[in-house]
Amino acid sequence: MTRRLAEVAKKVGVSEATVSRVLNGKPGVSDATREAVLTALDVLGYERPTQLRGDRARLVGLVLPELQNPIFPAFAEVVGGALAQQGFTSVLCTRTVGGVSEADYVDLLLQQQVSGVVFAGGLYAQADASHGHYELLHERKLPTVLVNAAVEHLDFPQVSCDDVVAAEMAIAHLRALGHERIGMVLGPKDHMPSRRKLETFQTEGGDPELVEHTMFSLEGGHAAAARLVKRGVTGVICASDLLALGTVRAARRAGLVVPKDISVIGFDDSALMNCTEPPLTTVRQPIDAMGRAAVDLLVAQIDKAVVPADELLFEPELVVRASTARATRGPA
Repeated sequence: MTRRLAEVAKKVGVSEATVSRVLNGKPGVSDATREAVLTALDVLGYERPTQLRGDRARLVGLVLPELQNPIFPAFAEVVGGALAQQGFTSVLCTRTVGGVSEADYVDLLLQQQVSGVVFAGGLYAQADASHGHYELLHERKLPTVLVNAAVEHLDFPQVSCDDVVAAEMAIAHLRALGHERIGMVLGPKDHMPSRRKLETFQTEGGDPELVEHTMFSLEGGHAAAARLVKRGVTGVICASDLLALGTVRAARRAGLVVPKDISVIGFDDSALMNCTEPPLTTVRQPIDAMGRAAVDLLVAQIDKAVVPADELLFEPELVVRASTARATRGPA
């Protein structure tokens, strides 16, 4: 108990006596200090006293699939900053292969009495994944926001980049450069944003034989693009920047020069894409605007406002760099 008092007092910047008064429900402590002490308990992993557990902590879970893709740390920074401005502390939860799952994190966050949860790149975007933990959040009426396309039945507010517009921009750019044999490297077949991009590709007259699905990684992009290169594509549109970098590597392994022989477009405009060789043409997600909107929707729910389970679509931006150029090879 003494150690706990000392740690919490140090975290908040108050005396141990003040912490003791909060934990024992005694008067003489301001509401702001009381809230800060309770939040510190949550952050440090201590259980609240039984009589205080009914209070929601000013903590918000931020659940991400990984941190290797630079777009997710960038999103975490935006959301964390926006939450802090609203008086909340974000708790970062990153899924690990064979380790803590998304469902496990939901259980932990519920135990910590968090005020809400923001998910980005979660299992809600995979049609064939288990969605029971989202249904649990819905049953508990815990404020929740999903970032980017989700399966239809979850009934949560969503903040998404418009995948249809993103695909249209990329296709139009390559066609304006004279490319006719355009391929796509997408995520898994049940991945909803990839499905939207694929539907747009097909609507725009793209060849379904020039589409490859893979895992979101550099290695996945390399393997998928290597198959497309053998089919004579002159331009490749990718569902992430990492997939695009894998595509550039596959092209080089095949003896092709980017963009002289093959053009490559990414998606996200994550950090350092202007520093790659060649600098990557990509479709930028408006991460700042999307992150702030996600926090606004979450805080509105926390404040008991009625927030419809709609999807807010944000328009992407085509960022043209040096990985795309006029087609020099004719159709195979």
